Amino acid sequence: METTAFRRVFLCLSLSAFLLAAPLQAAFSCTRAVYFGKDGQTVTGRTMDWREDMRSNIYVFPRGMARDGGLGEKSLQWTSRYGSVITSGYEGGTTDGMNERGLVANLLYLAESEYPPEGDAHPAIVISTWAQYILDNFATVGEAVAEHRREAFRMVTVAAPNGVAGNVHMAISDPSGDSAIFEYIKGKLVIHHGRQYQVMTNSPIFSEQLPLNEYWKQIGGTTMLPGTNRSADRFARASFYINAVTQTADPREAVAAVFSVMRNVSVPRGISTPGQPNIATTLWRTVSDQKNRVYYFEDTASPSLVWVRLDRTDFSTGSGVRKLSLAGNPGTGGDQTGNLMKAAPFKFLAPH
Repeated sequence: METTAFRRVFLCLSLSAFLLAAPLQAAFSCTRAVYFGKDGQTVTGRTMDWREDMRSNIYVFPRGMARDGGLGEKSLQWTSRYGSVITSGYEGGTTDGMNERGLVANLLYLAESEYPPEGDAHPAIVISTWAQYILDNFATVGEAVAEHRREAFRMVTVAAPNGVAGNVHMAISDPSGDSAIFEYIKGKLVIHHGRQYQVMTNSPIFSEQLPLNEYWKQIGGTTMLPGTNRSADRFARASFYINAVTQTADPREAVAAVFSVMRNVSVPRGISTPGQPNIATTLWRTVSDQKNRVYYFEDTASPSLVWVRLDRTDFSTGSGVRKLSLAGNPGTGGDQTGNLMKAAPFKFLAPH
């Protein structure tokens, strides 16, 4: 017994040393997890951790919108096949959302991202449009993965308005529970596709997160889990708790369970640690009920949830863009399906 305990302590210290020795990155972080309930009750949750207010709002985008990748004539062009409800970032990009078929896209920060060289002749998509491209065009994870494997477009990065490099990776999930993780590593697209890829955080790259998570599985989540705000620790906690919480067919209980997990991996307000990898205040959380098509948003400065029911939203071509103004309105709460107002679509951030 003493030998086993010693080994556990030694392994914990070794892992801590590895993480502390890792290169320091900008202080931005997020966590995403997919919940498998009973009777097809699939729910995806995520946190948005950032060191400053992103002035996020909720938009409804209908079918039939003419889109491009943000670079004019050099861009990939498409017309939206599906309507979606999304959360904006800086009113210049889609950071998160769900489309009318229940496909969810979550954009997260990844410092190690490296995109294809500028000489690539393929039509381009700026990263600010990436999530919207997925929500506009695909009904399932399988469809999105197949199209991405064709590599018919190139990804172009753009810095955030605060000057932070636009290094991101993407997680998607659908009502069947299927998932995929997209990362650009050393200029090449790497895809992890399968139901088993429930969780994503930030650094290190996904292929290196998986063995770290296996370590914590061996330790045993019921006896010990890492408790810091670091990306690898959040990954381990989310992986354990998303399957340990009540697995139910009741949508209310399922959504509550996912919110409880996302709160467990959130970073307290006011914490943004200079020089520490991927640690920043959780600004907001979203939970997408993919079976019942309800999109929930929780501002950590607000006492209330807001939600939009996609099954009661008009996504028909020509129905127009609508907006729920959340920035500066922390008192907004409850079902806001009927309260979104006609609005112009925001312009996606692009390189000058």
